[in-house]
Amino acid sequence: MEQILKGKYPAKAHCAKVANYLQSNHNISSNSVIYLEGQITRLLEDNDEPQPFRQRRPFFYLSGCALPDCHLIYETSTSTLTLFIPPLDPDSVIWSGLPLLPSDALKKYDIDACLTTSDLQSRLSDLAKKDPNPTLYVKGSVLTNNPPSLPTDSKLLQPAINKCRVTKDAYEVALLRHANAISARAHTAVLKAIPAANSEADLEATFIASCISSGAKHQAYHGIFGSGENAATLHYQHNDQPLSGRKNVLVDAGAEYECYCSDVTRTMPLSGSFDQESRNIYELVARMQDAAFSMLRAGVRWEDVHLRAHEVAISGLLQLGILRNGTPAELFEQQISVAFFPHGLGHYLGLDTHDTGGNPDPGDSDTMFRFLRIRGGIPEGSVVTVEPGVYFCRFIVEPYLKDEGKGRFIDEEVLERYWDVGGVRIEDDVLVTKDGYENLTTAPKGIEEMERFIK
Repeated sequence: MEQILKGKYPAKAHCAKVANYLQSNHNISSNSVIYLEGQITRLLEDNDEPQPFRQRRPFFYLSGCALPDCHLIYETSTSTLTLFIPPLDPDSVIWSGLPLLPSDALKKYDIDACLTTSDLQSRLSDLAKKDPNPTLYVKGSVLTNNPPSLPTDSKLLQPAINKCRVTKDAYEVALLRHANAISARAHTAVLKAIPAANSEADLEATFIASCISSGAKHQAYHGIFGSGENAATLHYQHNDQPLSGRKNVLVDAGAEYECYCSDVTRTMPLSGSFDQESRNIYELVARMQDAAFSMLRAGVRWEDVHLRAHEVAISGLLQLGILRNGTPAELFEQQISVAFFPHGLGHYLGLDTHDTGGNPDPGDSDTMFRFLRIRGGIPEGSVVTVEPGVYFCRFIVEPYLKDEGKGRFIDEEVLERYWDVGGVRIEDDVLVTKDGYENLTTAPKGIEEMERFIK
């Protein structure tokens, strides 16, 4: 991993991948141009301080550049990638120091040329003089410097980039692996901090501090640090409640490294050891994840993996007595497990936490699949999260209890012992290979292992 990351981010290979996709699927001319604008600097409202900057992901994918106010042009006829960066502003140097210069950019990025944005208009005008005119492929309506005489397509580029981002090259896998290593250290730090922690905020602070000290100043998403019944809220955001009197804490948090994400969830016992009900659910979720892992390989339908996790959940909930009055097949037909496992099994991971290319169908009327973020076969080289969970959310479960047709399948007396378990989720990031998978996540997750760190 370290050796791979000593090289440059493979921007030109990504440009070629997108261009080849456009040529193969849309028969675009070999005399075409890809043009993208990076994210611009924006000020906070009524303030002279800039907003936190986040590079547009399509732009980073084709440039490897995380600077604001940049542009790129990729000419398919010559496979030439040109980056345009802001020119030196002497006044700005007084406050912020010297910026990256074109000569520096040529050394840092996988590009053929670097000009300043003051040269952009003339370069686009030069392209418009070619005979025949190249077609300019842009992302959506993002185009502030388009000469009127240059034919432009704003529909094909974004879907092409989304599709190409699904499969990762070795450099991208190394970035994801490194982000996971940082997150593993942070999750371990949280385990060690539990005995002295008073609130969810203490644990969130521990996680973020560990990431920053390991070189990741940004989080891949707003972390979830839900204790007790807060863990039953899938995207719990408050992270401010006291830990006293609660059994467990669900920590769903991941570092971002060089724009690439990790997404890791662990459920931890606040007392240093799981009580019997919590252990029952944790072991069930671990079996759900193991069953999903056993199916992973290139081409497997994600729906089938998701359904297998539900089958394991039903079997386990029956064994615990939470479900009753039906065979596993009958309960599966009733989709009763959705009351306890309401979300999809996972999603693609990369430049975004919920990465592109999954083709979700949020309008699906089938509750088993409505929140599934990947549909269809998963290809070799993709990175997916595998994140089964079992939750005791009153808002979701109680309507099932009141339903005449489905309430008879749930034993309320047994269920009563599990409400304060809250929720248990285990999430790892895995690379899909031809015949299996590689787990990129190394954060502690075995019961005994986690308990040792806490104690």
